[in-house]
Formats: sequence, structure tokens, C-alpha cells
Amino acid sequence: MADQQQPWRAWPRLAVHLALLPLALLIFDAATGRLSVNPIQDMTLRTGKAALALLMLSLACTPLNRLLGWKWAVALRKPLGLYSFLYVCLHLLVFAVADYRLDPALIGQAIAEKRYVLAGLASFALLLPLALTSTRGAMRRLGRWWRRLHRLVYAAAALAVLHYLWLSKVWREPALWGVALVILLLARLPIVRPPRAHGDRHRFLLPGAQAQHPQISPERHLQQSKIRNPQSKMASAAPSSGSARPARAQGHPDAGGEPPQQAQHGEHGPRPVDQRRRPQGARQQQGDDPAHDEQALPELRPEPPGPALSHQIAGAPGDDQE
Repeated sequence: MADQQQPWRAWPRLAVHLALLPLALLIFDAATGRLSVNPIQDMTLRTGKAALALLMLSLACTPLNRLLGWKWAVALRKPLGLYSFLYVCLHLLVFAVADYRLDPALIGQAIAEKRYVLAGLASFALLLPLALTSTRGAMRRLGRWWRRLHRLVYAAAALAVLHYLWLSKVWREPALWGVALVILLLARLPIVRPPRAHGDRHRFLLPGAQAQHPQISPERHLQQSKIRNPQSKMASAAPSSGSARPARAQGHPDAGGEPPQQAQHGEHGPRPVDQRRRPQGARQQQGDDPAHDEQALPELRPEPPGPALSHQIAGAPGDDQE
């Protein structure tokens, strides 16, 4: 079974390397002379579109995991992001080397006059620290700041779409990329939470709303309390005072159990109160007089012994005769 599931787990990480296919096609077209009439513009557009597409795919991994439960998509964020940065570097290389011949004056003039160049360079500046800190060692060193730093990818993606919108003469295709980016960013917000895989808390929550716990039946609540506290299970198994008890709990002579009072109150429990006795307060008012108790409770006073029989006294062995 494990051997059959292994290819299913490995294919996403293998398929992510298809991101090199646009680069391979570009190299093949450049080597065989199949580029357009303006090869520099063709290489610039192809590398830029590949970088933007891979960046969008990397942003889509987290929503796919949250909404659809595709955990394998989380492992693709890093390689997709790095491949996107690779195409960004190639895009910038074509712009600086092939188009402007590494001339600082021309590059500075293009940055000052063309706003799309400024937006593209700003997006590259935001993606550079993210690519440099994508290793596990950087994650350990930065700690909680690593996640905060990598939130700059949202701004970098927005600048990339703006760069494409200002560059293109037709706004329809850049607008579609912008709509896709807005959808991906909204999917990350806690507006709608996906239903959980277990339990009955399947609901959608609005921002700021508190999740209300569902009504739990008494049987389920008792079962959960037994799991959390094993002593509650023993307490629930003990019969109540009003319920019918078995013969052993009531001290049945055939069962050989304890007397009813000891079974109810335990060995060290309180003694049963005699209903014929007076309250404690009334006894304190009388000064704890035993004679008063005997007068108040004549039925508890012991009877005086009767006259002794003469033949019993005379015949009792070991008694002194007067």
C-alpha cells in the first residue's frame, strides 16, 4: 500500500520542474531563429509572463490547502517562488544587458521617464530578500520575523501586475492578471473558513464574529467527560440515592455486602440521624442535661430490672453468701 501511494505523493514535486519548460522553449527558439522580428521584446515578454504566472501559482498554494485541503500544494510554494524569481532575473537581465547594453545613463533615464520600469524594479527589490531567505537556516535565524518578511510577496505581486499594466498597450490581459491576484488575496483573508474534516462545527464565519459552539447532547457530553477525567466515569457508575440498588449495595444478607447505611455513606461517612432526637440547639438550651433527655425521650429510657429469683441467687456459683 505504501508503494502505491508513493508515486501519488511524489508527482507534484516532480511536476513543479515543468516550470523550466518556458525557458527551454525560449532557448530553443533563440537557437533556431524562431523568435519574432523584435527578438529582445519577445524575450522580455516571454520571461516576464512566465515570472508572473509562476508567482501567481505560488500564491495559490495556500488557498488550495485551506479551501480544498490539498496539503501537497503547500510543498510547492518554495520551488514555484524560486522559479518565478529565476524568470524575474532573466527578465531584468534581458532589459539591462540585451536592451540597454549595461549603460547606467540609459538605465537611469529609463527609470526616471518610464513608470513601468520603476514598478518592475521595485517588485524585483521586494522579491530579492525573499529569495535569499528561503533556506531553512534563514528561517531558524529569523524566527517569527521570517513570516513577516515573506508577506512582502503580496506587494511584489501587485507591483508586477502594475508593471505589466503600464507596459502593455492593451489592458485586457493585465486586467485579468489583476483580477486573479485580487481573488487569491481575498482567499487568504479569514472571511470564509473551510469546513473541518471532523466534528460538527461546519460553518462559515464572518470577520469579527465569534464561533458559537454547537449544542452537545447529554450523552455526548458525558462521553467526553469520561475521556477527559476517568474519575467521572467511576462516579457516574455509582447508583444514586433515589435509584434502585442491587442486593449487594443494599447489604443483602445473601449477597454478603455492607449494611445499607455504610454502603451509602462509606466507612467514614456521617452517621444516620435519629429522627426521634431533639435538635442540637434545643439541647444546648437545656444545658445538655441527661435527665432532661430521658424525660423528653421516655421510649429510649432503659427499663428497670425485675426482682431476682431466689433460686437463681441461691444457686449462683461463686457468689458470696451473706
